[in-house]
Amino acid sequence: MAKSFITRPVTLALGAAALWVHPALAQDETAPQASGTDSNAIIVTARRRDETLQTTPVAITAINAGMIENKASVNIGDLQGAAPNLLITQQNSGAQAANLSIRGLTYADIEKSQEPTVGVVIDGVFIGTNTGQLLDFFDIEQIEVLRGPQGTLFGRNTIGGVINIRRTRPTKEFGGKLEGTYSKFNSWATRAVVNVGDGESLGLKGWYFHNQSDGFYRNAITGKRDGGSNNENFGASLLFEPTGSGFDALLTVEKLSQKFDVVNSNIARTGEVFCNFEPANQCNRNTTDDLYTTFNSPASSSYSAPAVTLEMNYDAGPVKITSITGWRKSDETQTQDFDASSVDLYYVYREQNYRQWSQELRFSGDLFEGFDYVVGGFYFNSKYDLTQWTRLFGFNDALDPRVADTNPQMVMGKTESYALFGDFNWAFADRWRLSFGGRFTRDQKELSNRFATTGLVGQGDGTFKKFTPKVGVDFRPDNNTMLYASWSRGYRSGGFSPRAATAATAGTPYDPETVDSYEIGAKLDLLDRKLQFNIAAFASKYKDLQQNTTIPGGPTGNQTITSNVGSANIKGIEADITARPMDGLKLSATVGILDSKFKGFVVGNISPVDGTTIVPFDYSRNNLIYAPKFSGSVSAEYIAPTSFGEMIANVGLRHIGAYDQQISLGTLSGNLTTGPVIVNGNDPRVRTKAQNLMDASLTANFTLGEKEAYLTLFTRNLLDQRRTSAAFTVAGLWSFASAIEPRTYGATVGIRF
Repeated sequence: MAKSFITRPVTLALGAAALWVHPALAQDETAPQASGTDSNAIIVTARRRDETLQTTPVAITAINAGMIENKASVNIGDLQGAAPNLLITQQNSGAQAANLSIRGLTYADIEKSQEPTVGVVIDGVFIGTNTGQLLDFFDIEQIEVLRGPQGTLFGRNTIGGVINIRRTRPTKEFGGKLEGTYSKFNSWATRAVVNVGDGESLGLKGWYFHNQSDGFYRNAITGKRDGGSNNENFGASLLFEPTGSGFDALLTVEKLSQKFDVVNSNIARTGEVFCNFEPANQCNRNTTDDLYTTFNSPASSSYSAPAVTLEMNYDAGPVKITSITGWRKSDETQTQDFDASSVDLYYVYREQNYRQWSQELRFSGDLFEGFDYVVGGFYFNSKYDLTQWTRLFGFNDALDPRVADTNPQMVMGKTESYALFGDFNWAFADRWRLSFGGRFTRDQKELSNRFATTGLVGQGDGTFKKFTPKVGVDFRPDNNTMLYASWSRGYRSGGFSPRAATAATAGTPYDPETVDSYEIGAKLDLLDRKLQFNIAAFASKYKDLQQNTTIPGGPTGNQTITSNVGSANIKGIEADITARPMDGLKLSATVGILDSKFKGFVVGNISPVDGTTIVPFDYSRNNLIYAPKFSGSVSAEYIAPTSFGEMIANVGLRHIGAYDQQISLGTLSGNLTTGPVIVNGNDPRVRTKAQNLMDASLTANFTLGEKEAYLTLFTRNLLDQRRTSAAFTVAGLWSFASAIEPRTYGATVGIRF
């Protein structure tokens, strides 16, 4: 039954596309290129050029402001399901932190010495850590989800893909938007954007967002709501665009502040050490409904992140010059009750400081007719420090970890990266185009690891460099069809283990990981452009995987190290479908299918026999994390004119297949004494069951005192699916998790002027 649920819609969609392709090819045999003048065409900048979505030979999904607003979306997490093979969950161990996965490639950690596999780019600036990636959706112009390695043009280490976010630019005229929302769990938000300017060359935009919630967990010890949050985001953008000069400069200054309760749900089970100390009702709990009842001691996070971005463009005629300068800083203080129980077993206090600075300089233009280019350079520099105090088996909630732990661990890291890149298009024959380019990246990394009392553990200093090419060809037989094929290589830098606790492990580098991705696809505008069908098939070879392993060592008794292990093969099919069968009605669907397997994934781990010896473990039978075999969505939007304005109804269903969240230990076989120990899959507790997330909204647009106003009623997760958003097991000691948002509903009222 499950197989038929997956294969039938895919087969029907592919078959229908094949039937439609033939008449589409006959519509216009003389047109050499896809139309760029269609008023409904979506313009994207996926290749640092302004192109229509349907003429860009890249697997990409574009979501504009109207689509975001009509669905009552809140943050970047609501993109999950809107693009094929895209998975986004919240990481509760860091402020505004997201676990992003595209085509089965992910990084599910908050360590700032290690970069995400999926890059988030905001107004041209690459965000070097997954902390701060869970961006608010208000005041967004467009979001582009680029699937597959994108290292040629976007930042660095984007082996999985890129989420490219563009916020609105100042309009240079007076106007704005005010909005308020109230929803379940005493959640409310206020947002405001105001524009002023001279109407010609100068514009200023200011914004202020505030949202807070009591949280959707219930603490069984206090009886109160748990998981509350309070977020603020404010800033201003100044646009200077002298008339007729070909020059513009956009300066943005902003700050994000967040405070939230750090919540863990207890999923420890009998046989793990911590369950020997915890009340019986707090162990052996399920990973669905039980997640929403917590027992942990109070814990909180405070996050402050100012940022400055300066973008400058100069159109000199034959060449356009673009400079993007970005500076971001974050100060983060967080406590966390990792044992997730009412007994004080493992409680930490962490202080982190992070700073990044980047500079990109690009030149673009036409070298000659039919040949265009983008070339440039990129510089990135980041520094961070972390101090962690640990209260281990303290049995005293009132004791500050900074007092309990006289030997805290301190980590300091630095990254400096240089890159040169180029991307070229050559229309070498009628209706044919060759795309090629590459990027040379050099990363210099330093990491020192020490304990306050016992002193330096170890330090590492290494250089990692790689050239990552890309080549593709596309064929456009008419205005409505594009076929393409490409090969690209992705690279993610090596480094040093931030949680190492011995000199040997702290000074030993792990190498870069790479992905070779092969892709073929088609983009079709059918039935007089009432149907848009984009499909891609890909195969990726993932080499030298960077994986974390917990082994004995150091003052705390165990340590987590990162090493290179084996490879993985990932294959898949994905499709975006949009139909407009009648005025006012838009139907959309996505399909994502993944087949992923590890190969040669062997790493040292603790012997299950004596608990101290390191023996080889073979994890090749485990699943890749955050890689569901099937995901897809269907949605419908209907706009109906009324006597007072218009009504917009929106309903969508996102299906996400079961997936694992951590490389962990399931059942074991093989030689348990000397190895290799065969790991027969992941621990079932870190597996999220299949989800069917239904969302709906109804919006009324109307005039209020000559101003445009709107009222939206919405519900998210209407079917009240209850699942883990993150789950971890720790070396047979304990296990903990966090949950997705249960069913919620609310209303938004706003006005534009």
